[in-house]
Amino acid sequence: MTTWNRDDSHLPKVLRGLRIPMIGSPLFIISNPDLVIAQCKAGIIGSFPALNAREAEGEPPLLDAWLTRIKEELDRHNQENPDNPAAPYAVNQIVHRSNGRLQRDIDICVKHEVPVWITSLGARVEVNEAAHSYGGVVFHDIINNKFARKAIEKGADGLVAVAAGAGGHAGSLSPFALIREIREWFDGPLALSGAIASGNSLLGALAMGADFGYVGSPFIATDEANADPGYKQMIVDSAGDDIVYSSLFTGVWGNYLRGSIVNAGMDPENLPTADPTSMNFSTDREKPKAWKTIWGSGQGIGAVKSIGPARALVDRIADEYLAAGTSLARQFPD
Repeated sequence: MTTWNRDDSHLPKVLRGLRIPMIGSPLFIISNPDLVIAQCKAGIIGSFPALNAREAEGEPPLLDAWLTRIKEELDRHNQENPDNPAAPYAVNQIVHRSNGRLQRDIDICVKHEVPVWITSLGARVEVNEAAHSYGGVVFHDIINNKFARKAIEKGADGLVAVAAGAGGHAGSLSPFALIREIREWFDGPLALSGAIASGNSLLGALAMGADFGYVGSPFIATDEANADPGYKQMIVDSAGDDIVYSSLFTGVWGNYLRGSIVNAGMDPENLPTADPTSMNFSTDREKPKAWKTIWGSGQGIGAVKSIGPARALVDRIADEYLAAGTSLARQFPD
């Protein structure tokens, strides 16, 4: 396995020793145990939204079964590969008021002692306290410095800086500005999200001051991802110019594939702005029929040239990351 030693001693123990400093971001609907397990076995932190685990009414919580499977498979891998252990996994909690099953999902994550939590759409003290009750580490995703300060004040251990170009609910700030402002006052774990789809951009994130790259859209075009085949192929066929920034589809500003908007019969150049009160992260997934095939993506997908195993994607980024570091070192000899 390709590795590159770096000083990560300032990080919480659970975040140290990754193959490369990368977190597979939680993808709504798309991230599942297959993808998370593949990411972790490949040496990066894999994650999924708790809300992706949805069971029929009256059935036992699917989240409990998912976590049991992930833990068992990673434990088995570690026993069989003591020299190449799997990276830890993470669960994303949507803490917005519309998430009616949040407390149930928190209780399940505490039961399984999920090593890393990623919280979104609101920082809440009680959620952080639940993770900390057994030693879990919490990242909170933010789009500006104001929200970053609030998250840390409410007990988050680390931050995910969601900058311009990120897939899903992206911010509008340049990563150069956002990371610099956060690092003026915060020296804890920091991940950068925004168009990171290659080893070069991963190294660039570290050069700016991040500890991790937060990578999502490239994993849509993997065998393990729970995505429509047309979605996967559109990721491969598209590039940065094919991304549209809109608040229409969830009430929160985000980046979406132009082709999927056109296919739904809408004009990407003339989308209305949504009412923020329309945000809905309840468990029923109900939304206008035309929007069910609106597909999110970040601006970095020009680096994605084919559909394949998640392990192959991690291998490519790892190789590029090492090559970029070696090339940079030659430009700045001692």
